Amino acid sequence: MVTIADVAEEAGVSISTVSYVMSGKRTISPETRRRVERAIASLGFSPHAGARSLASRSTSVIGLQIPLRTGVDVHVVMEVVTGVVARARTHGYDILLLTSDDPRGMERAAKGSMVDALLVMDIESDDPRIGILSHLEQPSVLIGLPEGRRTIPCVDFDFEEAGWLAVDRLKAQGHRRVALIGSPAEVMARHTAYADRLARGFLAACAAAGMTGSIHPCPSNAEAADVVDAVIAEDPQITGFFVHNEGALPHVYARLVEAGKHTASAPSIVALCPEDVALSVPGPVDSIAIPAEAMGAAAADVICELIDGGTPPGVRLIAPTLTVRTAVTATGKPAKPKRRAAS
Repeated sequence: MVTIADVAEEAGVSISTVSYVMSGKRTISPETRRRVERAIASLGFSPHAGARSLASRSTSVIGLQIPLRTGVDVHVVMEVVTGVVARARTHGYDILLLTSDDPRGMERAAKGSMVDALLVMDIESDDPRIGILSHLEQPSVLIGLPEGRRTIPCVDFDFEEAGWLAVDRLKAQGHRRVALIGSPAEVMARHTAYADRLARGFLAACAAAGMTGSIHPCPSNAEAADVVDAVIAEDPQITGFFVHNEGALPHVYARLVEAGKHTASAPSIVALCPEDVALSVPGPVDSIAIPAEAMGAAAADVICELIDGGTPPGVRLIAPTLTVRTAVTATGKPAKPKRRAAS
């Protein structure tokens, strides 16, 4: 059976846009209306009265699926949730949390008229939930960026660009052999989208700069020190470290200081983490902040725009910004922290 989601995909618009073309409740541009009408005719779509009735109801609730899987940093997740909840309230919406990774939970919430729309977190590069979302009547937004054609709007931090920015900084410090101390092994094994994209940007930047880069999964606990030891043992010439693992950062920092790999005069670490995490280690490290609350707020804005019949961009990425804390002046004193945005 042809659904409204099929029409939306065929026309290259959101589900809510198709709904408004059919109902006439919102002003839609002539070109968009023609695309939708052509898709309806081409697919032979004919909405039944029950579906129209369902679409007319409003719960003022947005479903937010947060699968609490192993290896996920709950601190960052809850910052995203805070951003979603706070911004959704300004739009007049409450949030229903769905903590299972079972797609049937999303279906129950949507088909049971419990929510007006769905936000979905912890996106994998090839996420099985996307197919289900595309066939629901309610609009949805991914907080993450999968691979391939993106039929559902996405909001995320630009992890790929963050990889480039970190390598640029390490290169400027004189490093030529660098390592990415990354997410736990289970996160990488699931091909979580942010981990895949960060690795892709990191390796591409290394290749472009003529540098040697390697990627190492890392547990988010004291065992991170063992990963550092293994990396150095495998390649003693590695001098630069890009750390994207909030729980591992203090242990990586301590071991690199102990090994003489990170000093005030020869810094070796760029961290990708929330600002407060970067400031929690004993000494200064350059860092790229993960704007978790801003990501959540942006996702809430997009989903509310969809509910209201808008057509936001298919992908909205938040650009990374590097904060330099380890630069050394001509007098040998650390420079004041300064920020550099991705070019």
